[in-house]
Amino acid sequence: MGILNSCLNIAHSLLQQDCVLCGAGIHAQNLCVACREHLPYLHEPCCRRCALPVPDGELCGSCLSDPPAFDFTRAAFTYSFPVDALIQALKYQGNLALAPILAEELLPDAHEQLDYLIPVPLTTARLRERGFNQALEIAKLVSQKWGVSLLADACYRILDGPPQAGLPWKERAKNVRGAFVCQAELRGKKVALLDDVMTTGATLDELAKVVRKKGAIEISAWVVARTLPP
Repeated sequence: MGILNSCLNIAHSLLQQDCVLCGAGIHAQNLCVACREHLPYLHEPCCRRCALPVPDGELCGSCLSDPPAFDFTRAAFTYSFPVDALIQALKYQGNLALAPILAEELLPDAHEQLDYLIPVPLTTARLRERGFNQALEIAKLVSQKWGVSLLADACYRILDGPPQAGLPWKERAKNVRGAFVCQAELRGKKVALLDDVMTTGATLDELAKVVRKKGAIEISAWVVARTLPP
């Protein structure tokens, strides 16, 4: 019995880990229940196309007057604390252990139909500098857990401008214009484009345009977090 108890204590210590936000001891998770419940989920009624909050949950004025190339947006959170800190730690500090936390909230309902999942690509130079594509790391987990096909190399970024995060909102569309190519045949397919954050939607809009030209009949934008206007 003493040997058994010793083994159980060792197993317990190996399984014990700390919540990445508050440091509380937990088991086989990355977040404790309390921290997960207080994440900034995007629950309010939103424009179904761009996920900006609107009172009635219909299309916002911008999407009515100048609709993006994607058909609707799935966003798990608002881009605010602590989700913004988690995304930045993954993206800029290489903390890949955070990817499962973010991917878990993007898993769709069982009834949703999708043919392919495409992560927003980085340029070769940016990928070499960072060592990984955070959108691809999240997409891998969503693909595995949901069982949808991942097209990791279907699209490429051929133009390397300054990072979108450092530009004024009005300049972001110009910065990504003509930045992507798609070499996959997508005729008649339903496709989701996955990224970590949507701010203006310019990057996803530009990628959706080239995917649409390859024949996709439905394009959705899946993002971990949606930046809301001030």
